Amino acid sequence: MTTERTLNLVLLGPPGAGKGTQAKMLTTCFKLPHISTGEILRAAVKEQTPLGIKAKELMDMGALVSDEIVIGIVEERLTKSDCEKGFILDGFPRTLHQAVELKKILLVRGKAIDHVISVEVAKDELLARITGRLSCHSCGKGFNQVFDPSASGDKCDGCGGELYQRDDDNEDSMRMRLDVYEQQTAPLAAYYADDSLLRTINGSGSIEGIQRNILDILGNRSEWIC
Repeated sequence: MTTERTLNLVLLGPPGAGKGTQAKMLTTCFKLPHISTGEILRAAVKEQTPLGIKAKELMDMGALVSDEIVIGIVEERLTKSDCEKGFILDGFPRTLHQAVELKKILLVRGKAIDHVISVEVAKDELLARITGRLSCHSCGKGFNQVFDPSASGDKCDGCGGELYQRDDDNEDSMRMRLDVYEQQTAPLAAYYADDSLLRTINGSGSIEGIQRNILDILGNRSEWIC
């Protein structure tokens, strides 16, 4: 019989570290919602929620969506019933201010973060991963020219759609994004380390190996369905 447990987890890591891949695995294991800030922001815009409308106005002007709007959208998501047993946050918090506000949001509900897992990968490897990324125009499936190429060349193995590279998946843009991440995450990592929540893992190697390392951090794997 599977032992039912709750888990409130935050995944940290730079662009290209593989957080999304590991979050999907954890979602399958624990039957918990994978909450990606990018996805819930797009959903709020599409659904035209009050915060989604504000976010779209800023995005249409080319401005960054404010911390307050992002925090509000995350708070709305965490109130949904599928988060009662826990959640997996991916891409949030990004700043110290967001981390402090998240703690307040959870405290009001008698909850707290259980683990913060930081997936660490060397900058050179991150650059190779991201500058080689390709996506399918039709189905969205991802490939990598170096690590996971399509057998069909410039076509998707799944649906045959055309593959393309995002405009910001170039080396100059990527170095800038990594610099911003490092500036924002240094105080964030220290904040969670002070609360004895931060766990760091090596994000290089096989997806399965990284998965095993994460599950070891989270406890006895026999207690989980994965």
